[in-house]
Amino acid sequence: MAAQTFELPLALDYLAIFAWALSGGLVGVRKRFDLVGVFITAMASSIGGGLIRDGVLLQRVPPVLTNSAYLPIIAVATVLAIVLARRLDSARLIEKTVDLVDSFGTPAFAVVGVEVALQAGLPLPGVLMVGCVAGVGGGVLRDILVREPPEIMQPGRYLAILVALACALYLGLTLGLGLPRAPMAWVVVALYFAVRVLTIRYDWRTRPVLPG
Repeated sequence: MAAQTFELPLALDYLAIFAWALSGGLVGVRKRFDLVGVFITAMASSIGGGLIRDGVLLQRVPPVLTNSAYLPIIAVATVLAIVLARRLDSARLIEKTVDLVDSFGTPAFAVVGVEVALQAGLPLPGVLMVGCVAGVGGGVLRDILVREPPEIMQPGRYLAILVALACALYLGLTLGLGLPRAPMAWVVVALYFAVRVLTIRYDWRTRPVLPG
């Protein structure tokens, strides 16, 4: 597959960084970390997927090392997470807020990952893999950092399947139907967010392979 010259708007990437940093910061506050701990959790959440995508899968320099905007965005999200967590009444409300924030950050990172993989000239299965890893990688690192089993590996609300479908939908709309990439990226993010909110609202869940 030929490398692509198109680049998604930086706003999508920055919003994804901010959303995942806010999510990680809220988890750090919930775990009763100090300021440094909350910031580290926010940073791992927001750049973890990108580090795996670029440093491991694509063998290139991660943008966090070349883009000076990332760390200020993470810092602002960390402060907002602390302020927001203090205004929430319970750990349950914090958990719900984390779920909602993740519902935006996950598809945004997945779509960015798909575009990065396309630009690297990977075949479609590789593109899907990179997109999925970019979407969930930060959450996996966040959960490991706070010593919790990664959400993606546990029975619970649909996550991995939705991320894979979001990546496939984006490829179908852009490569298959030839629709403009930037608007379709926002469409996929909005659709994922809507479906994810429905799974949270109605508590739709996967089940263990071995019940009981």
